Amino acid sequence: MAAPVFYYDTNSPYAYLAACRIDDVVPGAEWRPIAFGIMLRETGRVPWSLQASSERDLAEIASRAEARGLPPVSYPQGWPAESYSLAPLRAQHYADDHGALKPFARALFRLVFVEGRVGGDADTLRAAAVVASLDPEAVAAANDDPEYKDRLRAATEDALALGVTGVPTVAVGSELFWGDDRLEDAAAAVA
Repeated sequence: MAAPVFYYDTNSPYAYLAACRIDDVVPGAEWRPIAFGIMLRETGRVPWSLQASSERDLAEIASRAEARGLPPVSYPQGWPAESYSLAPLRAQHYADDHGALKPFARALFRLVFVEGRVGGDADTLRAAAVVASLDPEAVAAANDDPEYKDRLRAATEDALALGVTGVPTVAVGSELFWGDDRLEDAAAAVA
């Protein structure tokens, strides 16, 4: 069986929570950044963060972070819609090519959801690059590179074709486990 795949977007606080523990709960999972905003558009859905009931989810995220000993979750100004950008996702495909996807993605998650920085901001991308030992200028430039635009588009389309409708999702073969609270179910399916 192929390795499990962890689908995520670094603009999702639930994906942030999952990223903090995926390697412990589902060892060997392959990390795959996808564009959740494009996925929403393609499926015609409105994210929980833009619905009237979003306060319940924000409280749940804060509670889970506290229970796991994580710093309080902080949101970038304008989050979710105004701060959404494809730049950090494209940059992660660049980081993947240079063997630094996980450290780069983890740095982005921390900058976005602990420090409250906008993920698509060039300074945020450069800061994450430094943490991941990548060339900051090359990382920032990845947003304009057609190769990384195409790779992100292809990864998102592949996820949609598989049936992924939200992030975080872990695919174990053809089984999909959507949600930070489903990592243990994914781990059981791997066993």
